[in-house]
Amino acid sequence: MQTKQQIQEFLTTLGTFPKKRLGQNFLIDQNIIRLIVNSADITDQDVVLEVGCGTGTMTELIQEQAGHVISVDLDPDVFQIAREQLKDFPNVTLFNTDILTGKHHVAQEVLDAIVQARNTFKRDFLLVANLPYNVASPVMINLVTGPIPIDRMVVTIQKEVGDRMIASTGDPHYGSLSILLQATGRIELVRILKPSVFWPQPKVDSAIVKYTRDQEKTDRIGSLPLLAATLSLFLGQRRKMIKAAAKNAQDDLKAIRDWPALFEQCHMAPHLRPDQIAPDQYVALANCLTKYIPGPPD
Repeated sequence: MQTKQQIQEFLTTLGTFPKKRLGQNFLIDQNIIRLIVNSADITDQDVVLEVGCGTGTMTELIQEQAGHVISVDLDPDVFQIAREQLKDFPNVTLFNTDILTGKHHVAQEVLDAIVQARNTFKRDFLLVANLPYNVASPVMINLVTGPIPIDRMVVTIQKEVGDRMIASTGDPHYGSLSILLQATGRIELVRILKPSVFWPQPKVDSAIVKYTRDQEKTDRIGSLPLLAATLSLFLGQRRKMIKAAAKNAQDDLKAIRDWPALFEQCHMAPHLRPDQIAPDQYVALANCLTKYIPGPPD
């Protein structure tokens, strides 16, 4: 694995530096890198996605355990370094691209590579990553609701995002991310990280969080995209009562005419605010909506 000095030398050679706008904070504590990878329980029949691979230091450790690794980084400079450092590992596929198309879809070329890898390695699909802070939440939401179900995620993220992942009803951090993850799986806070384990040091603490899909929970959800759209409607207006928020429904949800009846059916008091509704109640509401909406929203 690469040391802080090696990473600095790589960047200096290219005449570049960590880019704040890309959320670049390189993880330099090798014990923490090992903890992240070991916490993921990777096997040689798993496909692992790494978002924000940087110079490839954690990628090298992941590939020792995984069947195939698909690593993505938007920065062409660090991608050039990663490509050189990982050139001798045939089970690593690198992409110099944005992991997201807009905010709502994983890049198609990355999805295609995942599908191709899973034709050979058929066990689990994992996300193991030091996620760039500016894309952490949408990446996780897209992987949970997307076309290829994610089985596990072990990620380093800003502590505030970690708080949102584990938050319960009434907590100021409770929102769409909390509900989607808790409605589909189990969340474990592995460790809080001080800024000193990164270079450059961020101004806030970080966290390692593990998500494990619970198939029994997921099977109760009629449509994950519809659940996500329902959460977007209500949690996007978290200060309003749900009966008022429903009046601003858009797209397919705009076709719903009798929200009060749906709230009653799902045992949701219409005067409650969105952050007072439990994940299983949102699942029940989204499942009721499938009777009125012909297909998942775009």
